[in-house]
Amino acid sequence: MIRLIILLASVLLSLAGRSQGPTEMKKINGGTFVPLYGSDSSGVFVDDYMLDIYPVTNQQFLDFLKTHPKWKRSKVKRLFADGNYLIKWENDSTLGDKVNPNSAATSISWYAAKDYCACQGKRLASMDEWEYAAMASETKANAQTDSIFNLMIIESYELPKTYKKEIGSTYKNYWGIYDLHGLVWEWTSDFNSVLISGESRQDVDTERSLFCGSAAINASNLMDYAAFMRYAFRGSLKANYAIQTLGFRCAKSN
Repeated sequence: MIRLIILLASVLLSLAGRSQGPTEMKKINGGTFVPLYGSDSSGVFVDDYMLDIYPVTNQQFLDFLKTHPKWKRSKVKRLFADGNYLIKWENDSTLGDKVNPNSAATSISWYAAKDYCACQGKRLASMDEWEYAAMASETKANAQTDSIFNLMIIESYELPKTYKKEIGSTYKNYWGIYDLHGLVWEWTSDFNSVLISGESRQDVDTERSLFCGSAAINASNLMDYAAFMRYAFRGSLKANYAIQTLGFRCAKSN
């Protein structure tokens, strides 16, 4: 009997971290909100959509590579991923001791994240969709004016190496979504859309007002400061960047 228990325990341990199914999604009821860049007080409207409860994990991305080998570290083209792509992985098919299979997949380019979602029949969330979901606290769909919630977000951005934590380590928000704050930054489908919206002189004004000193001057609460950090970070990215603190999750039109 003892031998049987030991055998079962060893089997369970060997299975730990192995193939993970697709992430469950929750519905986000659409509505209107005022993003950081919005000068119109009427805000922007977001349609109903579905969003992954958790960020995509290292194990899930490893499973993806088994059927989509073009995204393996040794095969990916530098046009689609820079030299930091999956840099902490032991090799193409092994995560290694430094990478937790249940932590958010990071060091992944926008191109790879976009294709992962597409292969799941999903897509990356738009910037407005991501911000709309992220303004929800545990009890409120819109916590933009909740000073305690906003302070918690700011403080979570100051914590070191949160990308090493397992998914689900942070609170579940009003919509049933975890880890939008306090784990990793996340790719959006249009991460650079505020900076690049056409070839007009007006774009320069948009960039200046959002990312220069006036942004801090116009920020009226801590939610503005937290959002400013996210928009500034997105504005520094290129699609082939692979960053240790940057992961992703998928969305789907309802």
